[in-house]
Amino acid sequence: MSVLSYFKLLRPQQWYKNVLVFLTLFFTSQVFNVELLTLSLLGFVVLCLTSSSGYIINDIKDLKEDRAHPEKRLRPIASGKVPIWLAVIISIILLILAFLISWIWLPKLFMIIPALLFVLTQIYSFFLKHEPVIDVLMIAINFVIRALSGAFILNVMISPWLVMCTFFLALFLVFGKRRADLMFLGEKAGLHKKVFNHYTKEILDSAMYVSTSALIISYSLYSFLRRQETLLITLPFVFYGIFRYLILIYSGSDIARHPEKVFKDWRMDVTMLLWAVLTFILIYFY
Repeated sequence: MSVLSYFKLLRPQQWYKNVLVFLTLFFTSQVFNVELLTLSLLGFVVLCLTSSSGYIINDIKDLKEDRAHPEKRLRPIASGKVPIWLAVIISIILLILAFLISWIWLPKLFMIIPALLFVLTQIYSFFLKHEPVIDVLMIAINFVIRALSGAFILNVMISPWLVMCTFFLALFLVFGKRRADLMFLGEKAGLHKKVFNHYTKEILDSAMYVSTSALIISYSLYSFLRRQETLLITLPFVFYGIFRYLILIYSGSDIARHPEKVFKDWRMDVTMLLWAVLTFILIYFY
């Protein structure tokens, strides 16, 4: 047994999505509140455990398709490194741990979040994964749930514009991933994922353009409608980051197929760092 195989089974590279739990904490100027920061960290752990539990079930369901995929065939279950029966047990344990942490340390209302996230993930995996457009919408909704989880922890309202930014950013990333996957798999794309029988490059291009426009408009309005209108200064970094990512998509970069690898691109690194630092200064010191 390889410990690394069991760690990979959890898909830790996907945990970056759960960073959205800190969104409310950051934009409500509460980062220095130790108690709320601790609760948010616990929320992050809960989301990671819940996500990993769902990923394991998805890998079991997609076993045949994964074994025919040039990259996914290396996954622990598809490669046979982790037996299915043991993967099921691990998935159950992770879900139980997630609910226990939620029940003991987090606000009781927060339990809705892991329950909803897990249920919607399974609905996506078993029923809607191969439905064009709906497949992307389901993933985007899960991003929004992660963003809302922070508001449940802090018991505050989150700006609807911030929720919309999260939703459209998710649409942009997922449609971009679909476009990159289509380029990578070529004519065999439909054999690996049935939904590609419905998608074309033109449709995905249009979807990216719409989600990109909506994202920019939402972020612009959020920046303008805040008490600190100075947040509008960050717009050039947002513009550059979006269009830099578009370049990565159309250049065939594996970053577009695996967004968690975005840190391999130094231009994106610098852009995100400058945006984060500038936003922090504007929110906390102005």
